[in-house]
Amino acid sequence: MSRIRGSNTTPERVVRSLLHRMGYRYRLQQKHLPARPDIVMAGRRTVILVHGCYWHRHPGCRFAYSPKTNREFWEAKFEENVARDTRQRGQLQELGWTVITVWECETKNPVTLAERLRTSVPSHIRH
Repeated sequence: MSRIRGSNTTPERVVRSLLHRMGYRYRLQQKHLPARPDIVMAGRRTVILVHGCYWHRHPGCRFAYSPKTNREFWEAKFEENVARDTRQRGQLQELGWTVITVWECETKNPVTLAERLRTSVPSHIRH
C-alpha cells in the first residue's frame, strides 16, 4: 500500500500528455481548490479528476473488484472514498467549476479518450 502514489500516476501522465498534444494548457493539483484536482484549466473553469477504477469504484468496471479477505474493512474504505469523491465534486461544482472524471481504464485507449476530452472540455474561456 505504501507504494501507491497519490499524484503523477501513469493514468495522470497519459491524460496530461493527451491534453498537451491537443493544445490545452493546465496546472497541476491546485491546493486552493477542494479535492486538490489532478488537472486544473483555470481559464476554462474546468478540472479533471483522474480516478483509479479500483480505489474509486468505477461502476461496472472489471478493475473495481473487492478483495476476498477483510471484506468489512475494504467495503467501508471504498464507501468512504466514493462518498468523499461525491462531496468534493459537489464542492467544485458549487464554486462554478466544470468537473470531468477520467477513469484509469479509459486511459488504455488514448484515441477514444482524446475524443471524449475534446467534447467535454469547454472550447471557450469562461469569465
